[in-house]
Amino acid sequence: MKYILIPFIAWITSGCFKFTVNFLRFGFTKAKALIGYGHFPSTHTTIISTAVFFIGFTEGFKTPLFSLGLSVLLIVIIDAHGLRREIEKHSIILNKLQKELTARERMGHSWLEISGGLLTGFALSYLLTCV
Repeated sequence: MKYILIPFIAWITSGCFKFTVNFLRFGFTKAKALIGYGHFPSTHTTIISTAVFFIGFTEGFKTPLFSLGLSVLLIVIIDAHGLRREIEKHSIILNKLQKELTARERMGHSWLEISGGLLTGFALSYLLTCV
């Protein structure tokens, strides 16, 4: 049952953590507007890394399942930093053409934000292993 709940727990934890960080940096109104895309920590990275590290803690870090999960995690990280950053650049240009700037331009993650997602996922999976 834990394996089914892990992604949801990670998603909620990362979202709450992201809101708290943005609230402390920008205040309530801006933090509320920033829910969903970009910023610290990367929710995508947190969700997959929590599942992958949980598998490592419970099934072993030398298993084929952990290796497969690690491969997926690397793909998510590459996507979070590379592809989504390019989408963000295009979004900025398109919004300028439309004369409408929105907070939704923020699509990609910095390496710091991805690292935050990894650390959050690692810590969360470790805590969930103990439960």
